[in-house]
Order: sequence, then C-alpha cells, then structure tokens
Amino acid sequence: MFRRKLQALDYHNPAGFNFKDETEFRNFLVWLEDQKIRHYKIEDRGKLRNIHSSEWPDQYEKYLNDVNCPFKVQDRQESIDWLLGLAVRLEYGDNVSNPDFKAGVMALANLLQIQRHDDYLMMLKAIRILIQERLSPEAVAKSNSSKEGLPVALDKHTLGFDTGDAVLNDAARILRLLHIEELRELQTKINEAIVAVQAIIADPKTDHRLGKVGR
Repeated sequence: MFRRKLQALDYHNPAGFNFKDETEFRNFLVWLEDQKIRHYKIEDRGKLRNIHSSEWPDQYEKYLNDVNCPFKVQDRQESIDWLLGLAVRLEYGDNVSNPDFKAGVMALANLLQIQRHDDYLMMLKAIRILIQERLSPEAVAKSNSSKEGLPVALDKHTLGFDTGDAVLNDAARILRLLHIEELRELQTKINEAIVAVQAIIADPKTDHRLGKVGR
C-alpha cells in the first residue's frame, strides 16, 4: 500500500515493508526522519533513534505533533502514509531546480507529447492532467474501443474539460487519442512518476516543513 511512495524515496525494501512489525516500523521512522524529512536538528534526534527505549512511543507521539500530522499514534497506517507524502514533497521539492530532475521532467513531457514550457512546474501540472485523464477507467475503455490508423482533427475532438490553457487542452486531446497499446508501454514509466508529480504540485504554502532546519 506504500510501495510507490517508498520507491520514490529510494527505500531499500519498498515491496516488503511491514509496518505492523514494531522493530521494522521504528527503524523505518528513524530512516524517514534522518534521510528525508529532517524536521529535527541532528542533535535532537537521539530519542527518536533509541528505538529500544520504553519511552519511544511517547517520542513518536511527540514527533507526529511536531510535524503537524493530523493522525494519532493509533492510526499507524494513516500516519505512515501522511509522513511518506510529506517526505516525497520535501524530497522532490528540494530538487525542482536540479538539472537531473529537469531532464527527467523533459523526458516525460516528450514521451507524452507535451509542448515544452520554461516553467517546469507548469509542465508537471500538464503531465498530471494528462495522466489522470488517460488512466481513468473511462478513458482506458474508450481508448480500447477506438479504431487504429485514422487521422483525427484535434479541434473536432471533445475534451470534456477545460484546463484554461489552449496548449494543455491540445496536449490532453493528443493523449486521449493515443492507442491502448501505447498506453501499456507508457504505464510502467508513468506509474513511478505519479506520486512525485502529485506531491510536487501540492500547495507548499500549507506546509510549514518547507522552512525546516537540520539539513
């Protein structure tokens, strides 16, 4: 259930992570704070790292409060998912200006036939719109029943929604008209990008962690 986010964060065992195992869960949380979230200064992470302490549950509860997690200690599954979402936003938000990251965005945009834009976040928003539109059950069913090899005029194809931008509208039309065979080839590459894309476009103004310390 957490595999995609764990993969996006380069966790060592995304497929086998067992959050119900207490020791594994505690080690995971220490890794998440040390390597990704970094809410505490390094010198303040000692109690969280002491996973064998009888006080660790209290420290975990304090940690959830400190990062403003809306879930409680007993809501372990929900808390983990929220913390992973926070970590992904921080991990990829930190790297929006990274040349390798920009190259990845450009490659994905080229794969989806999206027109280049100077604003990489704008390109990510376009990618998200196209992915969500193309991977919906209705879109897959519609694509699966379409005929191959027929030329189509984009301006005569109903999109079904308006992005507010003519370029994005045309890009969405192009992706909708792709054949199901092409979708299958893209899906593996796209799935890994979905989590990161959705996290990056989340409004960072609502997340106080962007002013973190102790990096």
